[in-house]
Amino acid sequence: MENLYLFMIIALALLAIADLVVGVSNDAVNFLNSAIGSKAVSFKTIMIVASVGVAVGAIFSSGLMEVARKGIFNPDQFVFSEIMVIFMAVMITDILLLDFFNSVGMPTSTTVSIVFELLGAAVAVALLKVWEANENTADLINYINTSKATEIIIGILISVVIAFSIGAIIQWITRVLLSYNFQEKSAWVGALFGGVALSSLTYFIFIKGIKGTPFADDTFSFTQGLTIKDYLESHVLNIVAISLVICTGISFLLMTVLKQNIYKIIILVGTFALALAFAGNDLVNFIGVPITALKSYEVWLASGVPANEFGMSFLEGKVSTPSYLLFIAGMIMVATLWFSSKAKDVVKTSIDLSSQSSTKERFKPNFLSRSFVRFAVLASQATAYVLPENIQAKIEKQFKQPELLPSEKEEAPAFDLVRAAVNLMVAAVLISIATSMKLPLSTTYVTFMVAMGTSLADRAWGAESAVYRVAGVINVIGGWFFTALVAFTAAAIIAFLLSWNVKVMTPILLLLAILLLVRNYIAHNKKAKVLKAEDTLTKAESSSVQGVIHESASNIANVVKRGNRIYSNAINGLAKQDLSSLKKNKKQVSKLSNEVDDLRDNIFYFIKNLDEASVSASNFYINILGYLQDMAQSLEYISNTSHKHINNNHKKLKFSQIKELKEVDESLERLFIDIKQAFDSHSFEQIGNILNRKIEVFNFVKDKIDKQVTRTRSEESSPKNTTLYFGLLLETKDLLNATMNLLEEYHKAHDASVTPARINTTEEE
Repeated sequence: MENLYLFMIIALALLAIADLVVGVSNDAVNFLNSAIGSKAVSFKTIMIVASVGVAVGAIFSSGLMEVARKGIFNPDQFVFSEIMVIFMAVMITDILLLDFFNSVGMPTSTTVSIVFELLGAAVAVALLKVWEANENTADLINYINTSKATEIIIGILISVVIAFSIGAIIQWITRVLLSYNFQEKSAWVGALFGGVALSSLTYFIFIKGIKGTPFADDTFSFTQGLTIKDYLESHVLNIVAISLVICTGISFLLMTVLKQNIYKIIILVGTFALALAFAGNDLVNFIGVPITALKSYEVWLASGVPANEFGMSFLEGKVSTPSYLLFIAGMIMVATLWFSSKAKDVVKTSIDLSSQSSTKERFKPNFLSRSFVRFAVLASQATAYVLPENIQAKIEKQFKQPELLPSEKEEAPAFDLVRAAVNLMVAAVLISIATSMKLPLSTTYVTFMVAMGTSLADRAWGAESAVYRVAGVINVIGGWFFTALVAFTAAAIIAFLLSWNVKVMTPILLLLAILLLVRNYIAHNKKAKVLKAEDTLTKAESSSVQGVIHESASNIANVVKRGNRIYSNAINGLAKQDLSSLKKNKKQVSKLSNEVDDLRDNIFYFIKNLDEASVSASNFYINILGYLQDMAQSLEYISNTSHKHINNNHKKLKFSQIKELKEVDESLERLFIDIKQAFDSHSFEQIGNILNRKIEVFNFVKDKIDKQVTRTRSEESSPKNTTLYFGLLLETKDLLNATMNLLEEYHKAHDASVTPARINTTEEE
């Protein structure tokens, strides 16, 4: 058995390393989104500051392992063999759960996951003990630290509401006072804001940084007999007041003498502070369980008592964490921060939801998001009746954003420096207060909900985006509850399996976890490569007809190429009755349709960018997008109908029908290849030759329709097959019609744009 537990300790150590990687990938959003979203400084500088904060926080986090040690269960009620089962179940569940959330790019709470995993595993093992001892199920309460577990869970849930509300209130007040033209305000205004923000962040750094250090419990002459930690917590007002005066003075000097942007400095200090807090607060979520297991193993080994008899009451006392382990953990976290692509996906989700400008909305509106937006609109209208018009006008002026040129919108930050600074300051203050009051909370929940609250107050969720953004927030919050439910259930199941036969199930479950992690890693890399290499449609930026003609050529070649592939895949899938390929084809055509919709959504900015002499370019561009959308809709119908027919297990098309569809596919392929070559090479003169084949192509499809009519009258016996076949051919005609209309539009526009040039050349001669 000693070898088994040594193997489990080694496995837990390896799981801890993997957990650090997936945990940092998930929690990087906590301290990176404000700095990255505001583009305060270069990405490299942001990463360096965050890395230093993570390293310092990790090294000084000793003594923060209470949650893993005795926060959820009563260790004196368990023996060593049972504790090892609980810890192994927790680590296997944690790494798989966090990796899943990282893969889908959703932020979740490592605190919630570890708490509910410990709870689920402990409950499962405790239930087995109760049943084996023929005790009453009500005795389960003796094994679980119910008061602490309840306090942690309620504290985390309340923090969600408080963080959102406080973030919204502080941001609204700040914007009313500073407006979007904050850079033009007097130096003393920026200095005062800097003083408030920096003093808050400084106190936060002291509270979070010193709490885990070895000298936190030391006393000095100036601390009046109190420990450093207690002194800081009992002299909050004095420390903050002195810090406010000093930080305001420093801010004023930085702005007036050194000509530094105080808002950027606040963001850098805030990023460091939250990175430090993340490492100090959340490190227990990644290595607390393995370190507690290692300490338990060492004590058990020295005792000489059998594993199923050795009590764990020693965990009730303080268990120190070796400094070298904290250092190693810190370095792994820093390395992950730099190299994890999944971390960037999670950060992107948070930034997109809080962006001031329009972005590609990732979430679909739902009943709850629509109801919330309607309620907010009604509340806003009610407020308008209460406030005098002159006050409303002043407030509106403060919220008026500076106009940006369409060309500037692409490079514009997701939100400005003021909102980024408020995000960091409010999150730091809330975490500081909770820490000083010894209240548990999730740093992920606090930082995310503060960012969402400031977005709401800053009117980032306008009429154009509100339902999508609110739906996104609801999805993320729903994911948090999903985390708790899955963490509890999965950990309980794994703990039960390990308890059933620990020797057999430990290697099996570890192997399964490794296979799932490797599979997710390969799938994520494959998806990233596909997205990178895949053709995508680009927005037109030119302000002239000639420019739009050349810019749109690549989009048309792209649609024709992908349309040809989608059409062929649909016909081949029908011929082979290949449901899998038809399902993939549906995804491809859906992606194409969404990209065309995105181009249409950009028409507003395109028209705004046109000069007076080139307004005709808008008509051309709108018509081209209309025809591209018609092509996408026809392809979507063909793909969806083919998938539906096979998915419903309808009768296979006849050989003659498949043969004719293949002939149509080959004819379309020749046409699409010629079109693609013409647009790829910008040989627009060839369009005329392609248009000359219009009648021939249409007659070819019409001939197939006539043949099916004859077949239906004489031999066809399947209504579903007939409906499918006619539907495919008629939609193919619509596809050809949209394609030919697009070519004619291009042909006319190109001839009109080059004719003046020829006339001028003749006059010069």
